Amino acid sequence: MLNPATVDAYIEVLESELLLATGCTEPIALAYNAALLRKTLGCLPEKVKIEVSGNIIKNVKSVIVPNTGKQKGIRAAVSAGIVAGDPEAKLQVISSVPAEKHPEIAAYGKDTPMEIICMDTPFQLDIQLTGYAGERNAQVRIAKSHANVVHMERDGEVIWHKELTAADDDGEMDKSFMSVAGILEFAETVDLSRVSGLLERQIQYNSAIAEAGLNEDWGANIGSVLLKEYPADIKTEAKAWAAAGSDARMSGCERPVVIVSGSGNQGMTASVPVIRYAYHLGVTREKLYQALLISDLVTIHQKSGIGRLSAYCGAISAGVGAGAGIAYLLDGSYRAIAHTIVNAVAILSGTICDGAKPSCAAKIAASVDAGILGYQMYCNNQQFRGGDGIVTKGVDDTIANIGVLAKQGMQETDRVILEIMTTRCS
Repeated sequence: MLNPATVDAYIEVLESELLLATGCTEPIALAYNAALLRKTLGCLPEKVKIEVSGNIIKNVKSVIVPNTGKQKGIRAAVSAGIVAGDPEAKLQVISSVPAEKHPEIAAYGKDTPMEIICMDTPFQLDIQLTGYAGERNAQVRIAKSHANVVHMERDGEVIWHKELTAADDDGEMDKSFMSVAGILEFAETVDLSRVSGLLERQIQYNSAIAEAGLNEDWGANIGSVLLKEYPADIKTEAKAWAAAGSDARMSGCERPVVIVSGSGNQGMTASVPVIRYAYHLGVTREKLYQALLISDLVTIHQKSGIGRLSAYCGAISAGVGAGAGIAYLLDGSYRAIAHTIVNAVAILSGTICDGAKPSCAAKIAASVDAGILGYQMYCNNQQFRGGDGIVTKGVDDTIANIGVLAKQGMQETDRVILEIMTTRCS
């Protein structure tokens, strides 16, 4: 039986991770920082210095910033935050920008000098903006997680400062207590009234943007292609709905998403396939909540070793989480969930993240497929065993190996991806 402190810790993880965000979270973090910069300076900056980590450059380059009139990139995100952002709204900083503001945002981005610098920083997520207006200046820094403000100053006077260490690049919470067995026990024993509000919000918002992605023309329309060309079954439906939500948000859809591990794509991948399976199976709402808890927390468990941003595609972790949630709906045993995770991890580990863009939807479809295949392997008494590549004995030990692969082994991969994106791709 989990002790009350551990139960509280799992709930705290969920409350800190299942946040509402409008738009891809990296440009939104830039917009949030920019809105804080304007507020701190007290006026629109006449010049802006933008210092960001390589992974911010990678994840902002190709994605449309919502509520900007279809603008892309760092300048658009910073301009939207400065001109029209609400700093009190955090990751919904530009969710309420009216269309009449779009020309002003575009003009500010075009006319305002902006210097963009790739920072030398130990953190994969690092944003420091400095704004100048006449003799005045202000600076705001966000690091480690998307809304984690660590420094604010105006005219050389420090307003807010939080010390940072390079030891943990996954936000503020220690998640070392998490395990697959603990996640399952938590999901089955927690008073669901303590988490139902978070989960209902996830169900409603993430289902709504997925439906919009299927019914409207967004991005590469991966969801619609899947429904048209693949067998009409629940496996296709689960992949298609998750992919459609990604296509919509990568292409500027203004609908909000409940994120997981700092990512809307991961939030949708971890939730939408599980929701579709639950509806297909006709299970109780309580069973759906439990399956979502498993999917969300298995995703977070994997990402705690990888970090917020990485060369390792986060959709893979979320697809594995979805596979675990689906295994719970179909079987319910620890053995089924553990084997599903290990099998799914072995299938697609090492898939690269080359930034936020429409092709994320296709990677999401592949990751959900891997999660489902991982469970089907278990049903057919098939498995990847310890010693098969990076798979080792014990599901949590295999998850730990993924963290080592992503955080240590793929550092050079990340550097090369960024170099290709910035020097060889227009």
